[in-house]
Amino acid sequence: MEEIVAPQFPDKIFYITDFQYNQRDGEADHRIIQRAIEACSANGGGTVIVPEGEWWSGPIHLQSNIHLTFEKGAIIKFSGKFADYLPVVFTRWEGMECYNYSPFIYAKDCENIAVTGEGTLIGNGEYWWHWKKLQQDAANRLCYAENDGIPVQDRIFGTEQDALRPSFIQPINCKNVLIEGLSVKNGPQWTIHPVYCENVIVRKVEIVSHGPNTDGLNPDSCKNVLIEDSFFETGDDCIAINSGMNEDGRRVNTPCEKIVIRNCVMKEGHGGLVIGSGMSGGVRNVYAHDCKIGGGDQGIRLKSMRGRGGFVENVWFENIDINDVRKEALQINMFYGYSTVVPKTQAPSDFNNINIKNITGKGAKIAVEIKGLPERRLKNISLENINLSAENAIICTDVEKIDIRGLDIFATINKSTDFANVHDLKVKDLSVK
Repeated sequence: MEEIVAPQFPDKIFYITDFQYNQRDGEADHRIIQRAIEACSANGGGTVIVPEGEWWSGPIHLQSNIHLTFEKGAIIKFSGKFADYLPVVFTRWEGMECYNYSPFIYAKDCENIAVTGEGTLIGNGEYWWHWKKLQQDAANRLCYAENDGIPVQDRIFGTEQDALRPSFIQPINCKNVLIEGLSVKNGPQWTIHPVYCENVIVRKVEIVSHGPNTDGLNPDSCKNVLIEDSFFETGDDCIAINSGMNEDGRRVNTPCEKIVIRNCVMKEGHGGLVIGSGMSGGVRNVYAHDCKIGGGDQGIRLKSMRGRGGFVENVWFENIDINDVRKEALQINMFYGYSTVVPKTQAPSDFNNINIKNITGKGAKIAVEIKGLPERRLKNISLENINLSAENAIICTDVEKIDIRGLDIFATINKSTDFANVHDLKVKDLSVK
């Protein structure tokens, strides 16, 4: 893809300190930042500056041509009152369109927006995390809404009984988006979640979130995305590329494509570099390189299950260190078993042209696990120059074509190489010690 150009903004500058009315009895006004954004937008756009200090905020809604920047020492604490995030807004919740609580920083149908700086955003996700145990009924209704013929405009949630947590930062249907430099901590659910966006740059962010489903970064049906020089320590996947879930994802039919990920560090999470499992609109043309994954469950992880449909094609991972993961260092798995809701159909996914090269590391339970479906085998898998140590060597089943060139595994317990229902297996320099 061509180089993504960062958005440019008018020279006008607005300090939020000029919008501090409505404060009384020392109580923080949650709309200071929003008022500054609205004033900036009314003047044609520009930069809104949040200076050093501790600030409280409700939801922040960006508008076109707005650059929101946080100076060093600025700490934003987001309200833990659920009602502050109403009225509901159009969103995508775990890959399904609906109306729900507003994300903490939200933008819809905008062009040229940026959230940058050296500040810290604190989501107070502890207020929301227990909703994980309360959400199942609403999640079922939403997941089956498309199958049951319920239009998007009637999928209205946003109650404590529904308990569907919002994302932290979500631009949706936006073009030319920059998110840079911030430290983001403990959001309700997914942290940075661009949806239906084009030309997105995320760089030099630090994401630390320890709650359930607090993914770090989820490009969702986006086009032209650059992710670089960032750090992740999360309660779920660090970077997960998505494109909608089941019937609703296939209805929208918008792939996530042209994604570059480079020079990132993943300290903890369910998966480091992940595609899926919500990839029903398709994922293609992904290049991830020169990253370090340490800790967590899996390193490189591509996941789907019967009912997802969709496709993943033209993917490259290379020059990646994977150390001390609790499960698989490399995993492509069509039997993902942790879906929030069980799909209604058995629609299989197509995985084709997956290339993994120059991978090193130690301390995994399984070095390589590749599992296709008997009725829809994986196609054109390439492993080149893989050097790993793990308890168990390699499991590979239901693959149409796999090319192995230089696979060196030191297995401390089980040295077996399990190849079952694999057609067109090409091997050069496979060593298990």
